[in-house]
Amino acid sequence: METIQSTGYPVHFQESAYKKLNEYLATQQHSNLFILVDENTHRDCLQKLMEELSTNLHIEIIEIESGEINKNLNTCIHLWHVLTELGADRKSLLINLGGGVITDMGGFVASAYKRGISFINIPTTLLSMVDASVGGKTGVDLGVLKNQIGVFSDPEMVLIDKDYLKTLSPKEITSGTAEIIKYGLTYDVKLWDEIKTSNLLNINYLVHRSVEIKNEIVIKDRLETELRKVLNFGHTIGHAVESYFLASDNKETLTHGEAIALGMIAESYLSHKHYNFPAENLKEIKNTLIDIFGKVPIEPSDYKAITDLLKHDKKNSGGQVNFVLLENFEKFKIDCKVNPTLIIESLDYYIE
Repeated sequence: METIQSTGYPVHFQESAYKKLNEYLATQQHSNLFILVDENTHRDCLQKLMEELSTNLHIEIIEIESGEINKNLNTCIHLWHVLTELGADRKSLLINLGGGVITDMGGFVASAYKRGISFINIPTTLLSMVDASVGGKTGVDLGVLKNQIGVFSDPEMVLIDKDYLKTLSPKEITSGTAEIIKYGLTYDVKLWDEIKTSNLLNINYLVHRSVEIKNEIVIKDRLETELRKVLNFGHTIGHAVESYFLASDNKETLTHGEAIALGMIAESYLSHKHYNFPAENLKEIKNTLIDIFGKVPIEPSDYKAITDLLKHDKKNSGGQVNFVLLENFEKFKIDCKVNPTLIIESLDYYIE
């Protein structure tokens, strides 16, 4: 697969990825190398990376606990202390080996430590391959509010090796599918058709095209002032639901994909109501996504807490909740204002 050039850094795939990494390490004057993992990537992915590495740099492995619940400033403070204790300086390099939590938080930790050290993302989940590791967004959650603290900061490179997907459970693979579907509904309906007809049989195409789409958007609007907002389709309601379940003692934590699938169904309903998004397409989206992701167990008694969380969405301005909605497949509108009663209707539509 061909390398994709992003905003100042390359995204390398498969055969060329480790060759390019080792060439980079040989030509840069880094003082030492740190690899950030969680317990899962330490167990399942680190050995492969170590076998592929060719460098004389001193290497230190830093492990944190997995899960969105640990994607916070307390973990960042811990990591900054660890880097300091291990002698990391401004010429150090951090490799983030993991899913979206690792790449988001690792990038933020590197960007803030000593006002910025270099980092490389090696995503190991489908979700992080097609979304989190590409685009220069780094950050952590503030309480249960997702990605409230962070900066735009580019890695030196991103390396995508689909062999890491073999370490994932079917549920984790399914979660990543949601972001591919988002690209299909908003930007390239061929991806949507591919998911519907063959699911993930053509994984190389799905990953490469997804990265290509995100990169096309990011190059045009790196700081999310206009076009890049399209990448939030399904995420306004989806993130609110995900945060609500994360905070609840009575709810089982959702995968990101489960929450975003709900969000895409609800926001497709809003699209139908506001912009006449075709009813047959709405029905197709609902049936397909519930078939893939199952049904999130929300009830009318959950609605108020979910809609309250919408007020904290990063896309909001002037107290208004902003949505990305669809007129049709590949025809999107950004910064859409929605009547609050329709948001409740959209959740009713999801659970009916």
